[in-house]
Amino acid sequence: MNRVTTLFGTRYPIVQAGMVWASGWRLASAVSNAGGLGLIGAGSMYPDVLREHIRKCKAATDAPYGVNIPLLYPDIDKHIDIVLAERVPIVFTSAGNPKTWTGMLKEKGVTVVHVVSSALFARKAEQAGCDAVVAEGFEAGGHNGREETTTLVLVPEVCASVSIPVIAAGGIATGRGMLAAMVLGASGVQMGSRFVASEEASSHIAFKNAVLAAKEGDTFLTMKQLTPVRLLVNAFYKAVRAAEARGANPEELQALLGNGRAKKGMFEGDLDEGELEIGQVSALLHEILPAGDIVRRVWKEFQEALQNPTDFT
Repeated sequence: MNRVTTLFGTRYPIVQAGMVWASGWRLASAVSNAGGLGLIGAGSMYPDVLREHIRKCKAATDAPYGVNIPLLYPDIDKHIDIVLAERVPIVFTSAGNPKTWTGMLKEKGVTVVHVVSSALFARKAEQAGCDAVVAEGFEAGGHNGREETTTLVLVPEVCASVSIPVIAAGGIATGRGMLAAMVLGASGVQMGSRFVASEEASSHIAFKNAVLAAKEGDTFLTMKQLTPVRLLVNAFYKAVRAAEARGANPEELQALLGNGRAKKGMFEGDLDEGELEIGQVSALLHEILPAGDIVRRVWKEFQEALQNPTDFT
């Protein structure tokens, strides 16, 4: 038992991130059944769809699970109402001000965790009443921090700044990566990209295979004028990069992004014109595995690395 497993009631201090278009009830329940904390990603779901996924997740696992809610999306109040009505025990919030909903969620008995990209925002999350924070480094995919602080630097900064548990994220996909984060002071890890390359992830197989094919340097942080995201290089990314290079303003970038670009890429498998959000650690991923096997493998690797931290044979 550690601070994260005690807080969530899980067997392992391993959290599956609530990635848009990847984290449905199948993935969340599989991770939770394996001893980690599975999260349903509400960011790509209409309210009625979120309710359906929560109910199916509850039917598929008796273990703790949660919902990730990006605060920048519309219908947040409806998502919050559904989370409360369905008695979701744990909520992760991101991409917004934690003060907006944390107090009300806590009053209803919900455990609240907020994702941060700086020590400053970690302190604000603690002041807002959050039970823990996810310190997500620059290496991560999806919504990212403008500060471009790496996990190696961010985690100890955040750990020194707050008294609540810190969960490390960004660039972690192995047991050795998990051990490194724990040595830096984290009480657990959150992994996104590793679980995109899982059998239960709802993302398109073409996107999963593109993730496996990614090499070092194939992802870049972009759209910092809007909400920063790390993307695989494709035609859409090149168009964004060209627009930024010529000084496009946020309105022009938003028009280029349009509606449904992430769905087109990650859920429908359009590898040219879709938005392909993934972390730098994709370069270390080489196979699609069942989510439960991922949890068990990472924990086994962690235990082995703990016993032999410098043994690379």
